[in-house]
Amino acid sequence: MTDTTDDAPAGGSNAADAAPAAGADGEAPRPRRRPALSPSRAGDFKQCPLLYRFRAIDRIPEPPTKAQVRGTLVHSVLERLFALPRGDRSPERAHALLAPTWEELSQESPEWSELFAEDETGPDGHAAGWLDGAGTLLDSYFELEDPNRLEPEACEVHVETELGSGVRLRGYVDRLDVAPTGEIRVVDYKTGAAPRAIGEAKALFQMKFYAVVLWRTRGVVPRQLKLMYLRDGQDLAYTPDEDELARFERTLEAIWSAIRTAGKTGDFRPSPSKLCNWCAHQSLCPEFGGTPPEYPGWPEPAGGEESALDRAD
Repeated sequence: MTDTTDDAPAGGSNAADAAPAAGADGEAPRPRRRPALSPSRAGDFKQCPLLYRFRAIDRIPEPPTKAQVRGTLVHSVLERLFALPRGDRSPERAHALLAPTWEELSQESPEWSELFAEDETGPDGHAAGWLDGAGTLLDSYFELEDPNRLEPEACEVHVETELGSGVRLRGYVDRLDVAPTGEIRVVDYKTGAAPRAIGEAKALFQMKFYAVVLWRTRGVVPRQLKLMYLRDGQDLAYTPDEDELARFERTLEAIWSAIRTAGKTGDFRPSPSKLCNWCAHQSLCPEFGGTPPEYPGWPEPAGGEESALDRAD
């Protein structure tokens, strides 16, 4: 489930960006991936340049929340559900996938289990009551659509392209539906409730990002961008057009240019908003009396990863 999207800026020329990185202990050099922009990190910079720096350059760890972990679990279960043949994608099968999927995810990230108190964990080590909450979200999914009527082209699909300006875009799409006639639908699951204006704009920013990548790689503007909000059983469908995606592409290029400019000097300034209330880095932020760590300089091209938690609500 981990999205190893390289999105930290890199200094130096294109030739330097493409140069192989020296391996550890005298190993043969390994190719460097080009620096790229992901929807999460682009959204970070748009929201607060200092937040971008903390996540993509300083790479300061952030404790996951139960909501993020639950979102990751539900995404993983839905991916596995669509791996089953049509006719077998039932609510009962989805619920049966919860415990083994959680066991696998918690083994990969043992710190996730530490989020739960003893009264939330059953004798087998599973977060029993918490899994029931994830099951409720899966039930909500089945009220929105019947997965047996669908045959997605791919789930958790990596998408990537390089724009004419040289900025590389990378991300992961929850589900990609392609009709026999070629129309494309991009589907994203949100385990939170349908948002108000600021949250809706953030979600559509992510979906337009994917739409630009698919337009440039396939030459087709997606027919529909669909957000499914599982907490309250609502969905939001949006139809982009080519002119709109061309404008949005220029927005992404401007964001990347601003990131590279800030990266030359380390001038990533805080941008206070109501979202500061949920920021894990208040102790390091000047807006809250904190002092950021010394700027480490431009990271290697393969820095700044976007994890599955970034995409979870």
